[in-house]
Amino acid sequence: MPQSKPVNYSEASSEVRAVFDDIMATRSINDVNNYWKHIANHPPTLKRTWEAAKEVMSTGALDSLVKEMIFVAVSASNGCEYGLRCHTDTARKQGMTEEMLGEVLAVVGVASQANILANGYQIPVDDDY
Repeated sequence: MPQSKPVNYSEASSEVRAVFDDIMATRSINDVNNYWKHIANHPPTLKRTWEAAKEVMSTGALDSLVKEMIFVAVSASNGCEYGLRCHTDTARKQGMTEEMLGEVLAVVGVASQANILANGYQIPVDDDY
């Protein structure tokens, strides 16, 4: 059960509407998803989070698909169903195949297991790394 109520555009403050308008224009969509509607309950967090996401997720040295697949991997690792579903859908729209998703999730599994073992055994880092 949600811990907050979504802020819909029709009832949003002008500050929230400005961020929603930017999200919709940037993403070429007609409405913002629930993530943005719920964090809009705190307008400074909405604005800060959107600005960071817009900057980081835009194409740079890494293309947008690679960034979406990294987001999928982090969401899977953190157990975030919302992030996993949204960013898997976005990555698929940008060309991620089922084979690519399988490889991303395989890396998450191997990395998670390796991290658990390294932390559990408290393995020191090798001098030559």
